[in-house]
Amino acid sequence: MIIGAAGFVGSYLAAELMKRHGMEVHATKLGGEGLAISNAQIYDLDILNKDEIVTLLYKVRPDYIFHLAAQSSVSVAWKNPQLTVDINVKGSLNVLDAVRELFYKPRVLLIGSGEEYGHIREDETPIKEDNHIRPGNIYAATKACQNMIAAIYTQAYDMHLISVRAFNHIGPQQSPIFVVSDFCKQVAEIEAGKKAPVMYVGNLSAKRDFTDVRDVARAYALLAQKGKPGETYNVGSGRSYEIREILDLIISMSTAEIRVETDPNKIRPVDVPVIEADITKLREATGWEPEITLRETIWEIMEDWREKLSAKQEG
Repeated sequence: MIIGAAGFVGSYLAAELMKRHGMEVHATKLGGEGLAISNAQIYDLDILNKDEIVTLLYKVRPDYIFHLAAQSSVSVAWKNPQLTVDINVKGSLNVLDAVRELFYKPRVLLIGSGEEYGHIREDETPIKEDNHIRPGNIYAATKACQNMIAAIYTQAYDMHLISVRAFNHIGPQQSPIFVVSDFCKQVAEIEAGKKAPVMYVGNLSAKRDFTDVRDVARAYALLAQKGKPGETYNVGSGRSYEIREILDLIISMSTAEIRVETDPNKIRPVDVPVIEADITKLREATGWEPEITLRETIWEIMEDWREKLSAKQEG
């Protein structure tokens, strides 16, 4: 069962589980969300309602649960801390308590974030799972809380909970509130004549670890099966790129003449300079390696936005 499958990763994970692992997939979404996954059973579920979760788990009896439901935008978390805490802490606790009431023990993968590490010192890069966490934003604090609760529940209630700290993942269909999709959308709009040839950007000096969403889905599937309960695993590419490098790569894929300007609204109140994952633990547990290059992923995101804008024009 994929809880929160209408988000960015959900459909990619469903495809991975069905095609590569031959699993029967059940997926949840919020009542107002659209979700179409071929050959999957779809359910409406609000994780803020524990009774709904209990009822669904008793009905489906999943062997594996992937808890993807979250408020996952750092910028939204700054604007709405209360909502972020409700979904990421209270919602996760509802899921864990519902699982705890079952008469069997499914394996549960809980998705956290590389943002949990917060202010990483130079001598701590690439960052290991046992490093100190110093969350630097509201979103990161909620995910760190989820991780700590999962570790306690694993010990106290003998549950099979595996935690992930996922670093930035990117790919076609991602919301433009995230940086790479935002840049690609702006370029596609400029190419289509929908926007003046100026790109508006935030902090370009930050360095982030980017992984293709399909590689991330593959890591999740492997960890749900092979990860050790009570443990946390980094999921990332193992190298970081300056946002400026990403921007230059995206602009190089366009024939348009583009000027870059800073937008104060895109600057975060607190930004961590470097986030890069040490993925040794993931490799050793699963044999996973990233397969899709950054250039390939960015080109596909650009093409996706170009197709969307072209379809809109034709419509």
